[in-house]
Amino acid sequence: MKKVYLYSDGACSGNPGPGGYGVILKYKGITKEMSGGSPETTNNRMELTAVITGLEALKEPCEVDLYSDSKYIIDAVTKGWAVSWQKNNWVKSDKKKALNVDLWEKLLSLLDVHKVNFFWVKGHAGHPENERCDQLAVAASKSFS
Repeated sequence: MKKVYLYSDGACSGNPGPGGYGVILKYKGITKEMSGGSPETTNNRMELTAVITGLEALKEPCEVDLYSDSKYIIDAVTKGWAVSWQKNNWVKSDKKKALNVDLWEKLLSLLDVHKVNFFWVKGHAGHPENERCDQLAVAASKSFS
């Protein structure tokens, strides 16, 4: 399997409000940047969309080291919450409906294709790729204001 590095971030002006995401993919010295957004969304939707966009860009199954500042995503996947939500018909342990089910379904199906290692990075703390993803996400969100 090819080893790819994926960096992602989401941004939202208001929550909900105009939002954007930024993604950086790195493979053997090649860097690809992607971004996009939505005029009315939430920060968590943009965080999820960033990860999904990065994984969907891969043309074959890969081993991916994924770096995100989203505890929502990192914890939901690494602690098994998202899989439990899915098994329980998208009802969380607090008996409330899980949010962003459409995006979680996409992400979980992509995790069946790729071997993804999740790494949390502190946001706005000088991590170069995280800072660049934030710039891409904020710029994309501003295209809707």
